[in-house]
Amino acid sequence: MRVVIQKFGGTSVATDEARGRVAGHVAAAIADGLRPVVVVSAMGRAGDPYATDTLLGLVPPGGSDVPSREADLLTSCGELISAVVLADALRAHGLSAEALSGGQAGIITDENYNHARILRIDSHPILRRLEAGTVPVVAGFQGVSEGGEVTTLGRGGSDTTAVALGAALAAEVVEIYTDVDGVKTADPRLVPDARTLDVVTYEEIAQMAHQGARVVHPQAIEIARHNSIPVRVRSTFSPAPGTLVTFRQEMARAWLHQLDGRVITGVTYMAGLAQIAIRIASGANGAGAAADAAAADAVAAEAVAERRAFRGLADAGVSVDLISVSPGLKMFCVEEALADRAVAVLRGLGLDPQVTRGCAKVSVVGFGMRGLPGVMAGVVEALSDVGVRILQTADSHVTISCLVRGEDLDRAVRALHGRFGLDAPAPEQGQAH
Repeated sequence: MRVVIQKFGGTSVATDEARGRVAGHVAAAIADGLRPVVVVSAMGRAGDPYATDTLLGLVPPGGSDVPSREADLLTSCGELISAVVLADALRAHGLSAEALSGGQAGIITDENYNHARILRIDSHPILRRLEAGTVPVVAGFQGVSEGGEVTTLGRGGSDTTAVALGAALAAEVVEIYTDVDGVKTADPRLVPDARTLDVVTYEEIAQMAHQGARVVHPQAIEIARHNSIPVRVRSTFSPAPGTLVTFRQEMARAWLHQLDGRVITGVTYMAGLAQIAIRIASGANGAGAAADAAAADAVAAEAVAERRAFRGLADAGVSVDLISVSPGLKMFCVEEALADRAVAVLRGLGLDPQVTRGCAKVSVVGFGMRGLPGVMAGVVEALSDVGVRILQTADSHVTISCLVRGEDLDRAVRALHGRFGLDAPAPEQGQAH
């Protein structure tokens, strides 16, 4: 049985017209000899009647008085509504379809409400329907615990549902349908010339997601990578093939030889950050045994303060990013909305944090930069040429991130996109890179 998982986002199931498009994609898969399993998100976006954020708005701000168990019951409703409505639309288009909750689809999770982890999937409920020629329409973002409690998987959970089902059913591919025609080289709202990528690696797409690109949830990509499942990001509203996500070089070359030569795959960003700097005395001046002992004591005291600072932030629910730790100076970023909480924690530990608000992180991502000299030089030159000051940097094998002032973000993204040739057409077969 050749199985394909087709996941449709909120805008793809929000209207009769959009659901008609979905039916077309499902019918096309059947015509190609595939057995589709459909996964759906809640309909629409915040403000629409059945969107997840709208449902959360029915309880006090933040749901502070609602137990996590009941919050999961509430937020799981959006996907259930989508599944029933879409199954009905598929039947109206002549397809046999049946809506299933996550639990009915065999998705078993732990009881970590709001952020549950999938423990296993019993594939029999879906396989029975596929063998009968029925299209299962599964409510994404949710499952059920061993004890029968409804749980949700956290933001992006429908992507996770789709890829986890793909692994359990040995699917040929997982298709993620959205309102864009694939993964872009940059946010087209900032860079109108941003191109759609034909292929990216799992590592690249995961880094792009971590660095702010809203493509596929990182957890879903990790499951796909671990199980060697190709993922294709496509538009519900276009017949274009979209972007293939894979690490199989031979498969990538069948789609695009570009992986062999490109340095940077895309430019991503994350706004709304605050930079926090903590200065801690790290040594003593002078010479001799007494000075050496004092210096050793100062280093030990600094290490203790450093540990207490990061542990205190973690215990207060403050996630840190762009971490730079050096003797006497610790720098990192937090969401600007959490800056006051972070400052209060650090001051409570006797530290004196200095805060720079209104920051943004811009990142270049690319498998081709691994071990290649000159990429950082290109980043610095591109930003310097347009008058963007770099406040802090961090890097990995496939990512270079720069903290900049928020007002410089647009210029920074466009400068980096142009510097690394991302607005140029993809190279033709045989063309030098």
